[in-house]
Amino acid sequence: MAKLACEFIGIKSINPFWLASAPPTDKAYNVVRAFEAGWGGVVWKTLGEDPGAINVSSRYGVHYGQNRQVIGFNNIELITDRPLQTNLDEITQVKKDWPDRVIIVSLMVPCEEEPWKLILHRVEATGADGIELNFGCPHGMPERGMGAAVGQVPEYIEKVTRWCKQYSSLPVIVKLTPNITDIRAPAEAAIRGGADAVSLINTINSITSVDLDTMSPEPSVGGKSTHGGYCGPAVKPIALNMVSEIARHPASANIPISGIGGISNWRDAAEFISLGAMNVQVCTAAMLFGFKIIKEMCSGLSDWMDKKGYLNINDFCGAAIKNTNDWKYLNMNYKRVALINQDHCIQCGRCYAACEDTSHQSIAITEKAGAREYTIIEEECVGCNLCQITCPEPEAISMIDIDTGKPHLNWTHDPRNPLREKQ
Repeated sequence: MAKLACEFIGIKSINPFWLASAPPTDKAYNVVRAFEAGWGGVVWKTLGEDPGAINVSSRYGVHYGQNRQVIGFNNIELITDRPLQTNLDEITQVKKDWPDRVIIVSLMVPCEEEPWKLILHRVEATGADGIELNFGCPHGMPERGMGAAVGQVPEYIEKVTRWCKQYSSLPVIVKLTPNITDIRAPAEAAIRGGADAVSLINTINSITSVDLDTMSPEPSVGGKSTHGGYCGPAVKPIALNMVSEIARHPASANIPISGIGGISNWRDAAEFISLGAMNVQVCTAAMLFGFKIIKEMCSGLSDWMDKKGYLNINDFCGAAIKNTNDWKYLNMNYKRVALINQDHCIQCGRCYAACEDTSHQSIAITEKAGAREYTIIEEECVGCNLCQITCPEPEAISMIDIDTGKPHLNWTHDPRNPLREKQ
């Protein structure tokens, strides 16, 4: 049987699923309910100096798909608006009551040495397992010189991380902002500062919708709004890429990663782990469906690991990194084409419309026994996958490999590359 128990920067967890720093981890009541449901750990909602932040009403916006499926979630909520000591007292008690569960405390104070020194001492006294530095909040706090305002400047990341390692014995996780051009630079800064791990991604700057009657973006606060932090299933591809960028970059490949961003089920978690994350943090899915989703996440991941023969998380952590590469190293002589399975084709024509109008005109229509039949023109097909993507019947179109008989050729060897001799 696969074991979900794991260890992250010396912290033991009953499973790799933690709740991210967010409204679900704002107080003891929520955290206890999460632990009762089976979550391995939580990152307590970000603490700051007193007086705490003042939050507004309303706070959340949404990007819907068909049938009101939540694709993306937007929030303009700030850090905790509860007194610092109240949070610290609750953290102390919950950790005493649940010693086998992980409590990481998220922190954000001004980018000055003394405030960090003071709050670190108070947090360490709670018995918490570690701290996470919130260098990613994209709204509200950057205007005050915190959050993403720190996370976008590598020098600040390095400096604050070093303070935290100097004034606290707790493991330090640096939470990175995705609102930056190259995620590797802040990761390297965290490493220089002595960080024990990084977590990513924090939320993405966004406006999810506009009320066309009031002409106010959502969520509306008295008819006005602002950009907020985007999360949910829509950000997963961005998060996966940034996690892999850090995991496969020589300067940051050895830093432990806690993966965050659109994780809604066990499969999402497995994908993050395969790209180098050692555990994952979840928020939006828990907010939409409740804490009990952890049961399916754990059972699904465990069952899949059993089928694959993985005994623990480490067995497949980073397994996909070796197959993640820069474009210039991809084989330009590799060929795939589409194949339509006529037994499953429902003759809707969506593949034909997509290919004929916007791709490579690689699908032919013929009349057969009074019905349309769609077939692939193999010599025209470039294997772009568009027909398979647009097809509503999952087994109707597959992509098959074609043996071209040609050797591997990538851009670094191609004579058309003007830099070929230099690479």
